[in-house]
Amino acid sequence: MTRPEDALPHDARREREVSIGEAAAASGLPAKTIRYYEEIGLLAPKRGANGYRAFSGADVRRLAFIGRARSLGFSIEDCRALASLYADRRRASADVKRIAESHIARIGARIAALEMMRSSLQDLSRRCHGDDRPDCPILEELASDGPGESARDA
Repeated sequence: MTRPEDALPHDARREREVSIGEAAAASGLPAKTIRYYEEIGLLAPKRGANGYRAFSGADVRRLAFIGRARSLGFSIEDCRALASLYADRRRASADVKRIAESHIARIGARIAALEMMRSSLQDLSRRCHGDDRPDCPILEELASDGPGESARDA
């Protein structure tokens, strides 16, 4: 896999290496998340003689890139693919667009499911009197074995 710093100009490779705390502050990601990303192979910072992680400027930029992608809801695997494509100067933008379009479709499906949930809850809420009576369609629905069938009916 091509590392992002391989695509940088020579001068950019001489940036000061930073600790995980500094990388966290610069990238906006918690140190715990950075350790997890290293564990799953999203990045591989060098280790100093003392065994501590030493993050290059390219590592920090990669972390920020992944953080932005995650904030848009991309999966870890999508982030892996996008970071790899970003590092590949011979990439085809069609590959990037395919990942984005697939993600948009997943978002659309989630939105549709959430709208169905909202509609169901709105219907139940309208049917609930919300007063001192003990009977409540919301609780009845939650206790049911299936749509419209109360567990008490069984």
